[in-house]
Amino acid sequence: MSGVEILKPAPAFNVEALLPNGEFGNVTLEQFKGKYLVVFFYPLDFTFVCPTEILAFNDRAEEFRALNCEVVGVSTDSKFAHHAWVALDRKKGGIGPKLNIPLLADTTQKMTKDYGCYLSDAGHALRGLYLIDGNGIVQHVTLNAPPVGRSVDEVLRLVKAFQFVEKHGEVCPAGWQPGKATIKPTPQQKGEFFAANA
Repeated sequence: MSGVEILKPAPAFNVEALLPNGEFGNVTLEQFKGKYLVVFFYPLDFTFVCPTEILAFNDRAEEFRALNCEVVGVSTDSKFAHHAWVALDRKKGGIGPKLNIPLLADTTQKMTKDYGCYLSDAGHALRGLYLIDGNGIVQHVTLNAPPVGRSVDEVLRLVKAFQFVEKHGEVCPAGWQPGKATIKPTPQQKGEFFAANA
């Protein structure tokens, strides 16, 4: 199995998808050049935790876009399964009626394996999340087993933190939120933060 490396280029992809306009089309890594990108893999359509995650990201897509960041979901299901799932009412476990993010259909499993989140015993993806910057460089990776969903609040926080570091050159302490103190990354200047936050 392949995988990604932090601070290295993200694996390229060109995958069929269900697009927000309800049509089918291909989605590539290249089309997000100059933007941050959250790629989240989930196990399967029509399951239990997966719709909660997709709806959480879907319903907050504009918050990511306000940060010059796009979000795509990926599973090994077909584009037709994605289409049927979007058509199913939320009260019945679907993700309809409005899709705001592309859902990629990695039916060959190539992208899932390239990103190192393929669960071979089950034949589908783990819950993998990858934060890629505007230059196509991987800044963050998380992987977890299927039973537990992820926090959109934390992903938004990470996007803001990595963008702050990129813009200002200062580093972000644990739990950092916009407007909070950061650390100047030199032996002498870091003391300013610790003296003020001891």
